[in-house]
Amino acid sequence: MTLDVVNSQNQKVGAVDLSDAVFGGTIKKDLVWESVVRENASERRGTHATKNRALVSGGGKKPYKQKGTGRAQAGSSRSPLWRKGGTVFGPQPRSYTYQLPKKVEKGALRAALQSRLKDGVVTIVDEISVGEVKTKGAVEFLKRLGATGKTLLVDVQLNENFVLSARNIVGVRMVRSGRLTARDVMNTGRIVATRAAVERLQEVLG
Repeated sequence: MTLDVVNSQNQKVGAVDLSDAVFGGTIKKDLVWESVVRENASERRGTHATKNRALVSGGGKKPYKQKGTGRAQAGSSRSPLWRKGGTVFGPQPRSYTYQLPKKVEKGALRAALQSRLKDGVVTIVDEISVGEVKTKGAVEFLKRLGATGKTLLVDVQLNENFVLSARNIVGVRMVRSGRLTARDVMNTGRIVATRAAVERLQEVLG
């Protein structure tokens, strides 16, 4: 498979060959799902907490005498059976982070790239850069490429001027090719990648 490479004016300046081992074959949606769920889980704060009978204030005094009342015996008013009592087996602060095998993560990224390539939302450029730090310059660059709305820009090394220029544009993100994940690829409307980034991805995922 071959894709055109365009410049900042959206004019064709070359082509890049895409490896069938990376961008071809069956799209494994299950791997993408696994990777996205893992990444979402790792961002959960996990600060939920409940109080058990030991943590609820009060309840140190025996509510009533042991025998002779006709009621069930009770030693604390903070028993889980009581109103305002402690919670049994409630959630406690914890981390939801877990890891997937590297092969699974690579397979997920391959599948995500294959899917978006099939959707026709990938544009390959020779470079992502602007002359000076101006938001207007970044907006015009994206507009010429037809990248409106949610856009993901991928490069081997991020251009500092472009990062500063695009940081105020809603929905635009820049990531290094080495930090790219399946969720990044799926959670965008348009992908603009440099030729160098595509070649690096083919090396890593091939």
